[in-house]
Amino acid sequence: MNGRVLRIELKRSIAPWPGVVVLGVSLAIFCLIDGIWWRGTAGWTAQWNSMAMWTRYWLAFWWPLVVGMGAVYGLRDSRSRMAELLTTTPLPAWRRAALPAGAMALALASGFGLLVVVGGVQVALGPTTYTPLGWLPISLVAALALVAGAVFGMGVARALPSVLTPPALVVFFLMLTGLLLQVNGDGAVPSAMLASNQLAQLSPATAEPREMLLTLSGSVHLGQTLWLLGLLATGFALLSAVTRRARLLAVTPVLAGAALALLVLPAAARDTYVVDKAAAALVCDGPVCVTQANRARLPELARRGKEALRVLHKVLGDKAPTSVREDTRLRGLGDVRKLSSDVVVVDFDERLLADATGEKLTRALIAQGLAPNCRGNNDREGGGQSGVAIQSIAVSWALHDGRLQPLGERDDDAYSRELWADAEVAWQRLTALSPAEQRSWIAKVRATELSCSGQDLLPVLAGKASQ
Repeated sequence: MNGRVLRIELKRSIAPWPGVVVLGVSLAIFCLIDGIWWRGTAGWTAQWNSMAMWTRYWLAFWWPLVVGMGAVYGLRDSRSRMAELLTTTPLPAWRRAALPAGAMALALASGFGLLVVVGGVQVALGPTTYTPLGWLPISLVAALALVAGAVFGMGVARALPSVLTPPALVVFFLMLTGLLLQVNGDGAVPSAMLASNQLAQLSPATAEPREMLLTLSGSVHLGQTLWLLGLLATGFALLSAVTRRARLLAVTPVLAGAALALLVLPAAARDTYVVDKAAAALVCDGPVCVTQANRARLPELARRGKEALRVLHKVLGDKAPTSVREDTRLRGLGDVRKLSSDVVVVDFDERLLADATGEKLTRALIAQGLAPNCRGNNDREGGGQSGVAIQSIAVSWALHDGRLQPLGERDDDAYSRELWADAEVAWQRLTALSPAEQRSWIAKVRATELSCSGQDLLPVLAGKASQ
């Protein structure tokens, strides 16, 4: 197969269209829809690993469709009634199969590669200074999955030349991917309800990225590569087979690849998604520490964090926290965050901290030191406004604002108006106390929040309920 013949194939066949569709629709989803992939530290352009993981996430939809598009392409000879004629030519069957398979592979690899390039450029132009190489296997396996799926679809369509073959393959792979990618309650790892973890990892799609420190383990990369190479080999063997015996033997590579993959893929879900230790390593400026992945945030956070620690020590004395650290503990959606009285825990996915700078960042850090929130207040988990109101009261007291200064913007619905009315009442009750009683009041609030009891303190502080 020379370059001129390949160019003709790409120009006069539908081979380029799968790559164009994957690239165009993916970019339309990423760039034109304001989705969760734009938010937080695990956004698709926030870090290299999360960019690669987001493109893998969409394989849950693209992989089955690409198999179907490959099957449509594989029906070309039967539709044109040239199958018998082509078998009489002296050109070996594998060489005839190499041309359409190569064209399809080139188109898909180029389309997906351009998608990764677009994401990579945005990551490189962004604030992150962490540039790992661990994202490369994630993207390379994704490209291999698309190519293998398309060639497999072509081979099945050549072996079963029916107009029902493409839709049947799409439906089958959609169902298969859905079964293999059953996700547990926190959305972090595949579930073992319907399949073992090894079987679940035969799907090249990943769960929705939400933790920037998580990546796929090396055993997952190796196992999926073995399985996909077997799928690719079976597809090409079916595409070039001319006898029934050859078609039967063509299933050997995919079975062998699956068997080897199951021996390599991790048996436990916790070994599938692992922490990127290099990204999670702490970088410190005095008492203020962030992860290597967020090192670019350290100068501003260190300056504001030290100022916040001074304020906290002034109002809390010896019981004040002594350090500010980015939270590196993994937790499920809705799970309680582990807190310490000695540390101001920073999570850059929190609404109050995500884009905060200057005085706003200082106030947010003081709030987290005086009334730390045990549960997330972010775009994925929501988060109660009651906790923000309590933090606003504590910060306004610590900074002697003279009046209640809300952290963030107030919503204008009935619930929010009632909540902030209670906050104003609580503020008035606090400021009416003597200085010693005010300190005791704040200390009780802080102790309750550190205990993570789940009690809504605002009605108690406003005098609506007994503690």
